[in-house]
Amino acid sequence: MPDIPLSWYLIVASALFCIGLFGALSRRNAIGILMGIEVMLNAVNINLVAFWRYITPQALTGQVFVIVSITVAAAEAAVGLALILAIFRSRDTVNIEDVHLMKW
Repeated sequence: MPDIPLSWYLIVASALFCIGLFGALSRRNAIGILMGIEVMLNAVNINLVAFWRYITPQALTGQVFVIVSITVAAAEAAVGLALILAIFRSRDTVNIEDVHLMKW
């Protein structure tokens, strides 16, 4: 059994998730919003590994979920950055409030 209790991992992950949520909701810059989302996904990965370690360390399910989550996060970052670059090239801004794609 590990020396660090599960509750400490959950406290760190919840603090990291709250920081990411605040960063994603308070930013006007699209890059800052993507960074906040990535921080939230890292908090989820900490939870997955912590629960895997404390509940079923014999199976590799927690590690597999983390690898899938990291893969999805990488794809999300690539698509998000591509969209932001396309918006910047057409609108010359990455400020979310200035971008109105549905308007002519």
